[in-house]
Amino acid sequence: MEGIGGANTASEATLDQWRQYSRLFQYYLDKTTPHAVYRWITTATLALLFALRVYYLQGFYIVTYGLGIYLLNLLIGFLSPLVDPEVDPADGALLPTKGSDEFKPFIRRLPEFKFWYAITKAFIISIMMTFFSMFDVPVFWPILLCYWFVLFAMTMKRQIMHMVKYKYIPFSIGKQKYSGKRSSSAGGSRD
Repeated sequence: MEGIGGANTASEATLDQWRQYSRLFQYYLDKTTPHAVYRWITTATLALLFALRVYYLQGFYIVTYGLGIYLLNLLIGFLSPLVDPEVDPADGALLPTKGSDEFKPFIRRLPEFKFWYAITKAFIISIMMTFFSMFDVPVFWPILLCYWFVLFAMTMKRQIMHMVKYKYIPFSIGKQKYSGKRSSSAGGSRD
């Protein structure tokens, strides 16, 4: 009986430590939210480290290909609207268009912070995978590279055609400024 209680206490202590670590991690992750430039510089540095590691080892092309497919999937989510007009045509009016009189921000299916976080995790996991030789599957990498470029071109073409068809722009750069019409009696009226 006492052995079971002791194991239960140890697992509770481990669980409490895990919760404390999770809260601390979330705290620091939340602190990075307003620092978009520094977040992306860190991610670019991780990408460079991964590229240098793959180049130096001359392997792990399957890991690189899988990373490329995953990044392409994230990019599509980043460029796609939250509400797809093909699925729900009534909500298509929520998309910002070029000639719209009213400012409507583009609401993404995958917000920028989650996009960054997923990319950063993907690069960290990919770097970790390069330390294990079981992930270094021998392949002819030029075929994978050509296939990825074909897949990228087809996917981007489909996404751009979707943007053109529903006339939306996937970027909201600041709020639009309008110049009001001046009335003809701006100088005052004389009686």
